[in-house]
Amino acid sequence: MRMGIARALHLFAVLAGLLLSLIGQRALAHEPLSDANGGVAQCHAATGLDVSMAQMALVPDTSSDSLWVCSDDEWTASHPVAWLKFDSSSWDGDKLPRYFYSRIARHQSITFTAVDRDGAMRTRTWQEHDARAFAGGPVFQLALPQVTGQTTALLVRIERPHSIPLLTEARLTYLSEKADWSQIEVLTLAFVLGMLVLPLFFDISFFLVLRERFVLLHAVMVVAMMGYVLFAGGLVSVFATFSLATIAVAAPLTWAIGVGVSALFLAEFLEDGAQSEIMRKLTIATGIWAICMPGFFALQLHVTQPVDDAMYFYTFVPVILIITAAIAEAVGRGSRSARFIAMAWTPIMLASIDRMARGIGAYVGPSTLDQTLYLATGLEVIVISLAIADRFLAIRRERDAAVTEARMMERLSERDALTGLLNRRGLEAQFEEFLARGFDTFALIDLDRFKQVNDTFGHQIGDAALVACARALRNNYDRDLVAARLGGEEFVVLLRGEQTVQRVEALRVAIPLRIASEVEGLGMPVTASVGMVEVPRSGHAMMDFDQLYARADELMYEAKECGRNRMMYERLTVFPRPNEERARHRGGSRGDAPELETTSPRRANRSSRVA
Repeated sequence: MRMGIARALHLFAVLAGLLLSLIGQRALAHEPLSDANGGVAQCHAATGLDVSMAQMALVPDTSSDSLWVCSDDEWTASHPVAWLKFDSSSWDGDKLPRYFYSRIARHQSITFTAVDRDGAMRTRTWQEHDARAFAGGPVFQLALPQVTGQTTALLVRIERPHSIPLLTEARLTYLSEKADWSQIEVLTLAFVLGMLVLPLFFDISFFLVLRERFVLLHAVMVVAMMGYVLFAGGLVSVFATFSLATIAVAAPLTWAIGVGVSALFLAEFLEDGAQSEIMRKLTIATGIWAICMPGFFALQLHVTQPVDDAMYFYTFVPVILIITAAIAEAVGRGSRSARFIAMAWTPIMLASIDRMARGIGAYVGPSTLDQTLYLATGLEVIVISLAIADRFLAIRRERDAAVTEARMMERLSERDALTGLLNRRGLEAQFEEFLARGFDTFALIDLDRFKQVNDTFGHQIGDAALVACARALRNNYDRDLVAARLGGEEFVVLLRGEQTVQRVEALRVAIPLRIASEVEGLGMPVTASVGMVEVPRSGHAMMDFDQLYARADELMYEAKECGRNRMMYERLTVFPRPNEERARHRGGSRGDAPELETTSPRRANRSSRVA
C-alpha cells in the first residue's frame, strides 16, 4: 500500500512540475490580445486627494520632476489616489477603446477623462458598486466616456485603491466580451475546483471512520481553498451575483483562513514526536496569527487603505518562515507525514511568494501567473489527501494492533498463568454463554493431599503436578468440554453431550496416570476427588455459577470423606410446586415457579433426583 502511495506521489510531483512549467511559459509569453486591447497604461502616478484631473492633464510625462512614472517601477497603492495614463498611440486604428477592465479589487471610485487634441475633456465617474464582475476571470469592467479619433489620451483617477494589481493589470478594450479571461484560463479554474471537490468527500469519509481532528481541519482547508479559487479566480460569478467589494474581500480572506488552518492542520497531523513542544506551540500560534492578522487586512477597510495592501502580504512572511522551519524539523526527525507535506506545500509556497512579490509591487507580471497558484492549490490538496490516506492506514494499523493487544491482555487476564486454562474470572464471565450452548454438566476436581506434595517435594514439583493435571484435562478438550483452574489444586470441567458421567470418570482416572508419567521426583501418587452436577435445560435459569459450584463442592467433599480418589454426582430434575400443578389442571397460570430440591441422600457413583 505504501509503495502504491509513493508511486502516486511521484506521478503527481512529475505532473505538477510539467503543468507549472507549461503555465509559467505561457505566462511569460502572455501578451494582451491585439484585436481587443486599447493598450496598457504608459504612465502611472500617486497623489493626494487635492490633485485634480485638470492638473494631471497638464503635467507633462517627459520631465525629470514629473509626477508621472512612465515605466514598470514604483507602483504603489498606499496613496489616496492612483493615476493611470493611456496614450492613443497604443490604440489599434479604428478600434477605439470603449471599456476599462482590471483585476477585481476594492476602491472608492474610478473617474475617466478623455482628453482631445483641442483640450476638450469628457469625464465619467463610477463608484465601487457600479463595477460589474465578469462570470469568468477575476476582472471587472466599466464603460469609458466617448473616445474619438481626436482623443490623445485617457486619464484614469482611482480613489482609495487597495491593490497594486488593480493598477498594473488595467487594460482598455473596444469589445466588452473580450475583457474576461480566455476559455483555457477559465477551464483551468474549473479543473482545479473539480480537483478540490473529491478530497472533500474523502475527508468526510475518513472522518466517519477515523474521528481525528486533523481530518476536519483538512476539510476546512479544502473549503477555504475552494472559496479562494471561486472568488480570486472570479468563477463564483458563474453561479451567483456578488458585489465587487464582496468578491474583493472574500478572495484574500479565504486564503488567509486556509493558510491559518493549514498551520493548525500541520500541528495536528504530524506524528507524535515529529515536533518539539516549542515548535508545536509556535506552529499553532502561527495558524492563529495567519487567520487574524492577514485576515484583518483582507477586509480592506477604507481607513486602512494606505497600509492594508502591503501589510496583508508582509504579515504572511513569518507564517511562511515558521511553517518551513516546522516542516524541516519534522523531516529531520524522520516524520513520514512531513515528507508528504513538504512535497505538497513546496509548489504552493513558491507560487505564493510570486504572488506576494507582485502584490507589493516588487515586479509586474501578467495575471496568468495566478494560474500557477491555483494549480498548485489543487495539487496540494490532492497530495495532502494521499498523505491523510497514508496516515489513516497507519493509525488504523496502530489502533488494530492496540485492540489486538488489549484483547490478548484480556484473554491473558482470563487465563491461568501456570496451566494456560481458563481461570475463575474467565469461566464466570462466560458461564451463561456456556450454559446456553448446552454445557449443563459441572464437575469440580480437587487433587488429593496436594498440600503434602508441596510440603514434601517442594512447590516446583507441585507446580509440575498441576501442569500435568491440566494437560490431562486439555488432552481431552474438544468442543464438548471446557476446563478451568479455579485456584490452588482445584479445577472445573464443563461438559455437554452424552455419557458425561463416564467422561468425567475417565478424566479422573487419567489425572494420576498423567502426573506419574510426567513429573519426575514425585514419590507418591496424586489422585483426584470429583463432585459432579448435571443440570437439566429447564433449570439453567435457576442455577448460576455460585450455586452449581456450592453443590459440586459439597459432593466433592463427600467424595473425600468417603476415602478420596472417587466421584460423587447428582442429576438434578425440575419439578413444579403442588399449587402450580393444581393450577395447570384448572387451566390457570397461578402458582410459584418450579424449583430444584434434593429429595434423597447422595453417595458415591449414584444418581440422585432433585425435585
